Amino acid sequence: MLLAPDTHPIDRPPLKSTLSMPYTLTPGRAAGVFLAEAKNRRLVGARCVSSGLVSVPAQDFCPATGGSEMELVEAPETGTITGFTQTAAGIIATLRIDGADFDCVHRILEASFDELEIGARVEAVWAEETTQSILAVVGFRLAPGAPVGEVRPLQHAAEPLPMVPYHLDLHYEHAFGPFYGRMFDEIGTNRRLIGVRSTAIDGALLPPREVDDISYTKTGTWMTVPDTGTVRAMSVIHLEFKGQKEKPPYIYAEIQLDGAVTRLIHSVKGIDMSRASELVKPGTRVRAVWSDARTGALSDISHFEPVPDGDEAASL
Repeated sequence: MLLAPDTHPIDRPPLKSTLSMPYTLTPGRAAGVFLAEAKNRRLVGARCVSSGLVSVPAQDFCPATGGSEMELVEAPETGTITGFTQTAAGIIATLRIDGADFDCVHRILEASFDELEIGARVEAVWAEETTQSILAVVGFRLAPGAPVGEVRPLQHAAEPLPMVPYHLDLHYEHAFGPFYGRMFDEIGTNRRLIGVRSTAIDGALLPPREVDDISYTKTGTWMTVPDTGTVRAMSVIHLEFKGQKEKPPYIYAEIQLDGAVTRLIHSVKGIDMSRASELVKPGTRVRAVWSDARTGALSDISHFEPVPDGDEAASL
């Protein structure tokens, strides 16, 4: 019987990380005009030519028929509550802007949940600072007795906003657990890589895990893996994009460490990049180059570099 991996106490706090995703959104003609006119405090909708149905905010296609021939209209700033709910961020409601045939969703301001009812009249509340965003309207507030407005043709429409820069941050807390925790402790403290022995084939699973994903059985004992290995796949990155940690060109490779049955992805450096595809390819032998930092992360390996012919034999 194989022994289960040691599960000595792990003092590492949860891993806190932020996944940052910058986007450049293309709103299109209808939404682009809606955003451009937001700074002018005009609500822009769109009327489908074939069906006559009006959507607010403006859309490039009719939500009901899919028709693509749309006429832009100016919508009133008043409407009616068609539904509402309480959330941790406040009251959110579905609203029917006067003259529109479809609901939109926005916040309700300056009112308690008990004050609201289906059919209540509301009016838009504009932000103090002009902005080309849906949040130019910060929300809607109750407006008892507000007259019912009408949509009218949009005069002197602004040019559509061509692009919208957008940034999304996702915050994570990930508990290491005894397997990842032991692996990162060994990297940071002892400068060595350890996995767990696969119960299906002779080799180590790295990163270590409780269940062998080949045989679906509990994994075996801990196994030290050398910091040398073989490139199984690689790619030369030439294009620049947001979030890169280094300037192209550079190499990312799938590396199977000696004794492991899994692969890890890391950078390969220490070569003439003008000959990258010649010097690094599937089958190239590489070894880890450790950084001076001891953070207990895979980044403690600065990169991998090709092993010159004869170097491995000389080091034995």
